[in-house]
Amino acid sequence: MPIATADNKKRVVIPIARPGDIFDVQQQSEGRLLLVRLVKPRPKSRMSKAESLRAISTSPLRPKLSWKELRRLTHEP
Repeated sequence: MPIATADNKKRVVIPIARPGDIFDVQQQSEGRLLLVRLVKPRPKSRMSKAESLRAISTSPLRPKLSWKELRRLTHEP
């Protein structure tokens, strides 16, 4: 087991770590630490153009009223 020494900024080099790795540091007892490498979730695949257009056309945020109907309902007589 290799031995590592902390520098002035409290950094320790982990030989098997790669740049960008994220670790959860857990203190098990006085003087005993456990490092757990966290796995990044895979990004969702992007939507195709057809899927995007289908989602836009079926969007619930799209108004179903015409402007004339909306004015008639919201303006006072």
